[in-house]
Amino acid sequence: MKKTALRWFVFMMVSSSILLAACGSSPAAGDGPGSLEIKDTTGHTVTLDGLPQEIAIAGKASVMVQDAAFMFDEADQRVKALENRNQSVFDFLPVVDPTIDEKDLFERDAGPEQIAAVKPDLVLMKNFNKNKLGDSVEKLGIPVLYLNLETPDVFYQDIQMLGKVFGVPERAEEIIRFYKDRVEKVQEITADLEEGEKPRVLILRYSDQGGDFAFSVPPESWLQTQMVEIAGGRPVWVDQGGSGGWSIVNFEQIAAWDPDQIYLVDYKGDADEVVRRLKEDALWGSLSALKEGQLYAFAFDFYSWDQPDTRWVLGLEWLATKIHPERADGIDILAEVDAFYDVLYRLDQESIQEDVLPKLRGDIP
Repeated sequence: MKKTALRWFVFMMVSSSILLAACGSSPAAGDGPGSLEIKDTTGHTVTLDGLPQEIAIAGKASVMVQDAAFMFDEADQRVKALENRNQSVFDFLPVVDPTIDEKDLFERDAGPEQIAAVKPDLVLMKNFNKNKLGDSVEKLGIPVLYLNLETPDVFYQDIQMLGKVFGVPERAEEIIRFYKDRVEKVQEITADLEEGEKPRVLILRYSDQGGDFAFSVPPESWLQTQMVEIAGGRPVWVDQGGSGGWSIVNFEQIAAWDPDQIYLVDYKGDADEVVRRLKEDALWGSLSALKEGQLYAFAFDFYSWDQPDTRWVLGLEWLATKIHPERADGIDILAEVDAFYDVLYRLDQESIQEDVLPKLRGDIP
């Protein structure tokens, strides 16, 4: 059950004029003169009549966008339509939004006509959807804003943008502070490490389609690489990862890297089982990481903690406890999970115990 957002209700009632001045808009679209100009991290700018009241979230990786939006209480009422993709909206959002069944649900890979049919006054989507989807939606006269989310710095900017969209910049700053406090704690833990003290780390994504399996590595510019570096590791794949997405690597390449630690990601949530099978494989057993017991299933609850989803801060802290357990022994991952869902999604203890903790998978204490 979500916590009552009383402090935000009082703040909005008492200080609405201050917030509206900061946002440069009227209380709601069509309620009076005034406009709201918002620029996203792609440099794209939209001008709205006021705070958008009918928001749609669409496109590939919409899970990441929706999870960021629902850190704001206002999303419950103002996000009216969502796209159901592989990492389903129905797994997590019912925990934080009791009105989820009342929302319009787009089919997978919804086109501009389907999006226009719900009559949104703003559409949010991941930035790489701009050319194939966003531009077409805008041609129909519907404003679109894009979220990047791929590094800590742009993540903070995206949250600031959402604070403007929902008319609550103070909430955006509270969210950003939560993240920065934890990033800074990890940075302090690893700040004085010499290069030779940093283990060679490999993050591998496992995928299995139609009986064929593959391992792949992320691009150097993606969040996974930065997470390893902040947590005090040396990502071995930086010369191999492409720029457009995950790049498939074979076992010969993995063996050539022979990393000290391997972290296995499976977006279906089966990383524990894949790790178990690899530990029983004689070929994989020849790798240094397996010989030293350093093959880990990446932490996971509703979604994997390695992605540019809101959970990346949990993934960062978890990585620090694995890469440098002796330095990060002050990080209690279960306590951090509790704080994450309490502060960012306003869940009470009963809901955290019943809805969140049973979802934990991967190598979590």
